[in-house]
Amino acid sequence: MIIIKSPREVELIREAARVVAKMFDKVEPYIKPGVSTKYLNDLCDKFIREEGAIPSELGYYGYPASICASVNEVILHGIPSERQILQDGDIISIDVTALKNGYMGDACRTFPVGICGERQLKMIAIARECFDNAVALVKPGVHLGDVCHAMEATAAKYGCSVPREYTGHGIGASMHEDPYIPCYGKPGTGPILREGMTICIEPMIMEHKNAVRVLKDGWTVVAKDGGLTSHYENTIVVTKDGYEILSKVD
Repeated sequence: MIIIKSPREVELIREAARVVAKMFDKVEPYIKPGVSTKYLNDLCDKFIREEGAIPSELGYYGYPASICASVNEVILHGIPSERQILQDGDIISIDVTALKNGYMGDACRTFPVGICGERQLKMIAIARECFDNAVALVKPGVHLGDVCHAMEATAAKYGCSVPREYTGHGIGASMHEDPYIPCYGKPGTGPILREGMTICIEPMIMEHKNAVRVLKDGWTVVAKDGGLTSHYENTIVVTKDGYEILSKVD
């Protein structure tokens, strides 16, 4: 069931989502060679709590950290570790959900580490373009399949692919609500968007083929072929004439 949010609920989701957006600004200067992903996790955890929110990924179905820190071929759910030290040329996706006053905000960004080559920077840019092209279609009356198709079509333009197993989602009092929002879709199909829907659009981009495997820790998802991956996500609300991104800093 897709839950239509009241204006009050939208404002509460906005408040939680802004915590995540502010956190990205806070952590970005520390994303550099020689820093461990565990250090970034602890920094994000501290900031979220100082904002009166809770890092809701911690403990979610047993997940052991406050952020997902996914480096290079890891497309999502990378577990922060003291042993994983960032190096020049890495790219890292940081995916965070915060709970504040009973409502969630969720977003992801992929950052370059140190001096990156054109290949790495291109992957980051493709994920952002996939999001921009998809969200530009959002307005009441549009089929969700049109939005999803835009992500896959944009990725394909660059010879990239998208995973089939993992999706975006609705959001509200729960981290994952209906509808599920794949990175692929058929135009003219799927639920019809309505004002008051709050959703997370999150293109996950794979450099080559879209085959994935899950590591022995039960969480970390990697590209089978070892290619680079990138990920970009925002929490948005469908408005009467379009959309608004909630996971941003004014």
